[in-house]
Amino acid sequence: MRVLSGIQPTGRFHLGNYFGAIRQYIDLQDGNEAYYFIANLHALTTVRDPKLLGQLTLDAALDLLALGLNPERATLFVQSDVPEVSELAWLLMTGTPMGLLERCHAYKDKVAKGLPADAGLFTYPVLMAADILIYDAEIVPVGADQTQHIEVCRDVAASFNHHFGETFVLPKAKVLDSSAKVPGTDGEKMSKSYNNTLELFEDAKALRKKIMRINTDSRPMEEPKEPEGDHLFQLYSLFAADAEREEIAALYRRGGFGYGQVKTALADIADRFLAEPRRRRAELAGRPERVREILADGAARARKKATAVLERVQKACGVK
Repeated sequence: MRVLSGIQPTGRFHLGNYFGAIRQYIDLQDGNEAYYFIANLHALTTVRDPKLLGQLTLDAALDLLALGLNPERATLFVQSDVPEVSELAWLLMTGTPMGLLERCHAYKDKVAKGLPADAGLFTYPVLMAADILIYDAEIVPVGADQTQHIEVCRDVAASFNHHFGETFVLPKAKVLDSSAKVPGTDGEKMSKSYNNTLELFEDAKALRKKIMRINTDSRPMEEPKEPEGDHLFQLYSLFAADAEREEIAALYRRGGFGYGQVKTALADIADRFLAEPRRRRAELAGRPERVREILADGAARARKKATAVLERVQKACGVK
């Protein structure tokens, strides 16, 4: 199956990004034809500093490669290095109903809050549809809250097919496993917008310091506690083997411990888990030309596919 997904370089990746999505992208590169791109065009709706965007784009590539994305098994590239996607977005936009875009969550939510919304945000779902359709993607891994984008993509593609004949493959969403909740330092969903993240590749001492400052309740040490639903236990469980998880769960149920003990265990297990990715990232960061070569090779492969699909679309609608 041809799998495609993109990730925005709007900030450094955190545990929520990894356990919620990136880990599963890496799993999907085995046994599939996988395309993964760094969505810097999408990021322009929020990041307006060119140097920062360039650095975040490189950081995203370094992080993905260090975490296990293999350029020999998956095509990794930067979105803007495939200009065909922007032309396809325009061709799709000419037949996309305004009402469809007005119902999309990101635009609707921003307007409801009285916040300014630009044309980039409004037409964002069409560019996303172009990202998917230009590679004939069959499967698109998304979070449960992102399925609307795939529905919009299918609607846009089906409308084009209706007017100009069967041109596009209609993709299907693969809803990512959300059973492993990733809470932030305040117990809410980990998100850059909540300022509650634990970054994957921040300095090990800084990460430990953040973990030791995680908010907890004020129940006395001797009181037994139910581990399920406790955000410290949830974070620990992301890294732990079954036996380690059960050991900490038993500690909770016995009582007679301080949260500092769990925080220390969490910091230790996170440090062990991230040791090898950190080593790989440091090695790659010392060879930026190699990273750029990987991205250029990925873009060349992606453009080959994108060019063929765009030509098919252009012929179908009469602009070529």
